[in-house]
Amino acid sequence: MTDTLKTEGKFTYAEAGKGPTIIVLHGLMGALSNFGATYNHFPNNGYKVIIPELPLYSLPLIKTNVKHLASFLKEFLEFKKIDKAILLGNSLGGHIALYFTKHYPEKVNALVLTGSSGLYEKAMGDSFPKRGNYEYIEQKAREVFYDPKIATKELVDDVYSTVNDRMKVLKTLSIAKSAIRHNMAKDLPEMKQPTCLIWGKQDTVTPPDVADEFNKLLPDSDLFWIDKCGHAAMMEKPEEFNTILHTWLTSRNI
Repeated sequence: MTDTLKTEGKFTYAEAGKGPTIIVLHGLMGALSNFGATYNHFPNNGYKVIIPELPLYSLPLIKTNVKHLASFLKEFLEFKKIDKAILLGNSLGGHIALYFTKHYPEKVNALVLTGSSGLYEKAMGDSFPKRGNYEYIEQKAREVFYDPKIATKELVDDVYSTVNDRMKVLKTLSIAKSAIRHNMAKDLPEMKQPTCLIWGKQDTVTPPDVADEFNKLLPDSDLFWIDKCGHAAMMEKPEEFNTILHTWLTSRNI
């Protein structure tokens, strides 16, 4: 996917397919490649998929928060001349999608949330980040998944690099704090968009009770569980994730 990235102005993104637009929003420690299977599947099945790089580490520190990341999404949709889209977000990406939907509901066809923050999430822990401790970072990265082998050396190296960059750490903590401030519980009952919740049964970052709470508070939501799966279902169980989402989109005529 990285071979097909486009950079236009301040936006860098991957884009493929034609049809209803799915905007994919990655998480705080996530890369565009986390959605590689999604990117490969849906453009071959009647959808356009666009994955923008979120400016997690390029915004000024004072603007490194959920609010300004949602504003970035609005600018991106305007730049791409997209009036309405399906928003698919994992972890922080789901939170951005929710905040965006609160403020610009007319621009959202449907929501797809997987391991989304916005209600409660358990971050790297009270001791995060232990800079310089590779084994600790490796352990924490593996805990995100049911199958620890999903946390490849490349993925662990990326996280390790981030937590050893002082400015990236400050911005990571700024986003994490803003996620707590922007709790969406009171806003969810007002979100009328069809919402697909796809959750790993063994998610320890946004545990199953978070999914249940989302399902209870969102007026038009469907909750689907994936067994033997952690926080990033689209990475750990990509075929099952794609099947659930594709079936749901078809059943809702979206």
